Amino acid sequence: MTNDPVSLGEYAARLFRLGGGDVVPSGRSPYFLAIDEAERAAAESGKRFVSFANYDYLGLSRHPEVEAAAAEALERFGTGALASRVVGGERSIHRELEQGLADFFGAEAALVLVSGFLTNAAVVGHYLAAKDCIILDELAHASILAGAKAGRATVYKFRHNDLDDLERLLKEKRAAHGNCLIAVEGLYSMDGDVPDLPRLVELKERFGAWLLVDEAHSHGVLGARGRGIAEHFGVDPARIDIVIGTMSKTFVSCGGFVLAPKAFIDLLRFSLPGFIFSVGMPPMVAAAAKKALEILEAEPWRVARLAENTEHFLRLLHRAGLESGPAIGRAVVPVMFPKIIQTMIASERLMDEGFYAPPIVQIGVPKDLPRIRFFFSAVHDKADIERAVAVLAGVAEEFGAVRQKEAAPAE
Repeated sequence: MTNDPVSLGEYAARLFRLGGGDVVPSGRSPYFLAIDEAERAAAESGKRFVSFANYDYLGLSRHPEVEAAAAEALERFGTGALASRVVGGERSIHRELEQGLADFFGAEAALVLVSGFLTNAAVVGHYLAAKDCIILDELAHASILAGAKAGRATVYKFRHNDLDDLERLLKEKRAAHGNCLIAVEGLYSMDGDVPDLPRLVELKERFGAWLLVDEAHSHGVLGARGRGIAEHFGVDPARIDIVIGTMSKTFVSCGGFVLAPKAFIDLLRFSLPGFIFSVGMPPMVAAAAKKALEILEAEPWRVARLAENTEHFLRLLHRAGLESGPAIGRAVVPVMFPKIIQTMIASERLMDEGFYAPPIVQIGVPKDLPRIRFFFSAVHDKADIERAVAVLAGVAEEFGAVRQKEAAPAE
């Protein structure tokens, strides 16, 4: 006896409903918005279109030097790498970018991959054996979790940013395993908070573990010159064993990279499936990222301006009585609402005023913690920030969603 056949489409529709697909509006949806068309429509109606949904932290996505570097690389190298770098060869721009990244962030060596998600998914558990363990923050990015699960090591989680809980796990579990990797983020993309790096380093050294920090959202954001969480806390970057970075945020292109001791990078070049069996980064993408890195190094004022804009938003938000969770005021700030419907309406009201900030209500956050996540840029205008907060405050007052008293922004 067999079950009645179900088409793939019916099966997918059922999964979508069970996964919370019913919260996606049937009319005007805030998801998958064609930004270029939205900008054009706003201009035609005499309005400004301002995105708080993109992580162009330093305002380099349309920088003429970045565009020129990509165009020059297109002319010189063509559109793609056309093969894995191992067997198909690479372009000189690949090694130039890797050397630039290593030099700027104070690492021995770097390796760039074609995808940011792939970098964590491929690297995190790759070099660990069944006798080893990975201890990761419970809110670590999905790519870190994917990499941990893909490997053979035992995986443990500690409560978010609770280093007492991490220490407890190390005391209980460390001795039973060979090698141990602790994995955290430099700036958490859903909450805008950071881990206590000095204590993390102390714990990993005391228990003989390695430390991996995913700095996708903290490069170009933390530290006076944008060198990330080590600069932010005044910690020697050499005390972090592995740093994972991305090209899609501060470096306004696409891909990921690993910063680590040279011996480790050499190992990855000849053993990492996500690198060996994946095409190399397109040369024009690498060139755009390299130019963005050069601008970051030459113009640290962009890092300071980004912090000013984020702190300004946070001050106004708290003054309006809105909740921002544990955000420290660097690039990422969630605006929390009690219910999903209020979050969806707030996003729609923002869009009516020309602000693009989609709601986060089902994917990536608990169902009882809906939010609108704001990403800031060095080139955001303070007047636009103030108008956006006014819209949020109006929705919160209308629905009684104000839950936090006025507070000073975290420094």
